[in-house]
Amino acid sequence: MAKNTVCLWFHDQAENAATFYAATFPDSSVTSVFRAPTDFPDGRMGQVLTVEFSVCGVACLGINGGPRFTHSEAFSFQIETEDQAETDRYWNAILQAGGSPSQCGWCKDAWGLSWQIIPKALSRGLSAGGAVAERVFAAMMEMQKIDVAVIEAAVRGG
Repeated sequence: MAKNTVCLWFHDQAENAATFYAATFPDSSVTSVFRAPTDFPDGRMGQVLTVEFSVCGVACLGINGGPRFTHSEAFSFQIETEDQAETDRYWNAILQAGGSPSQCGWCKDAWGLSWQIIPKALSRGLSAGGAVAERVFAAMMEMQKIDVAVIEAAVRGG
């Protein structure tokens, strides 16, 4: 296990979520599944208790801890994309697997985790500062999934 690992609490679907992330994002994998050796407060012996996995190289541990805690937008994965095709691929994969769209490049997966799918064009436009950043920001505020062509037009002043 990595020295620093993101621990994500799931009701009972950590393995399903980790498998989806590993199949969807590059440099992602499921590395181990630990089953409970005895009954525990929210489960039974033999059920998946924890799953070690990575998402785009970030070490994670999913724990099936029961319904006590849920995910919120206070934590999200931010995935930088090269272009519209990559943006569409990740966004659509999350939504087609039971997720839901939000605003400004954010969406939520079927397990309640938030994702920011951010094309490089958006980051470049916002970091340009001044009037360019204002136009890009205004364009982004009208979007759910980021439209690279609209962002690039905003950069040019269109």
